Amino acid sequence: MRNPEFFYAKGGPAEELKGTVINMQRYAMHDGPGIRTLVYLKGCPLRCLWCSTPHSQLRGFEILHDQNKCLQSGDCVEICEAQAITLSEEGIKIDRNRCTKCRECVTACPNLALEMAGNYMTVDELFHEVNKDREFYKTSNGGVTVGGGEATMQHEFLTAFFKKCKEHEIHTAIETCGYVKWENLAMILEHLDLVHFDIKHMNSVTHKALTDVPNELILSNAIKTAALRPIIIRIPVIPGCNDSEENIAATAWFAAELGENFIHLELMPYHNLGSHTFSKLDRPYELAHLEPPSDEHMERLKMVVESCGVSAHIH
Repeated sequence: MRNPEFFYAKGGPAEELKGTVINMQRYAMHDGPGIRTLVYLKGCPLRCLWCSTPHSQLRGFEILHDQNKCLQSGDCVEICEAQAITLSEEGIKIDRNRCTKCRECVTACPNLALEMAGNYMTVDELFHEVNKDREFYKTSNGGVTVGGGEATMQHEFLTAFFKKCKEHEIHTAIETCGYVKWENLAMILEHLDLVHFDIKHMNSVTHKALTDVPNELILSNAIKTAALRPIIIRIPVIPGCNDSEENIAATAWFAAELGENFIHLELMPYHNLGSHTFSKLDRPYELAHLEPPSDEHMERLKMVVESCGVSAHIH
């Protein structure tokens, strides 16, 4: 069965591949060289405690509800044929099991308190959007970076999109957690110029406790990827979770053995920007108590990486 996050829509001489895009960001100056367009696809096999985009985790569309914007007009309740929305003294409540994702409530909301996470796009539609920035790519040696969620969950759509980008001489990059079947990742790598590869923790048991999956497949894929394409290793630095000097050093030593395609290691300090999105999904945020790491701590970890002979950057 194909990944339900993309499908082939009929309507022409050939079936047309579609994927699920959650967001796009233009004129980015990170996640690859030059000026870039960032594309975020929906769906992720990990459940990182610190996830900054929880609305990108599930494969299907989701309704986001911002209580701070909600006027409690009841317009969404009246228009919802599935009767998935109710209004009480406590405010708007959404029965997400009954919601059919018809988007009628989003359209009816008078203050944009409701939005739908996820939109179907064909490869040509997505390429048309990123190609609008083609002149910026040319003048800055930039290009397109795709992340998520975990973009490799839509490997067929992603491969077709990257192939089209390369046919038009656009630099391509990906952000990945690496938890994907190697044959699917290898298919994508054929059309990639650069890989940003996350490693959350070097201990598999701890990795599973933090992300819901072990890390053996991830580390194996990192080694195989580095043999084929330029790779940047990234560590999200989460206080009390993976920021010990021992774990950072272990990751640096692993990166040091990746060979000539390894570029550098990036330390990415934790932030709590995803906490509000958890509330929009009516989900608790388990790290609400956590503070970002201090600049001093980040600099110390950078020194740890460099002591292993590895070039390090704080992202």
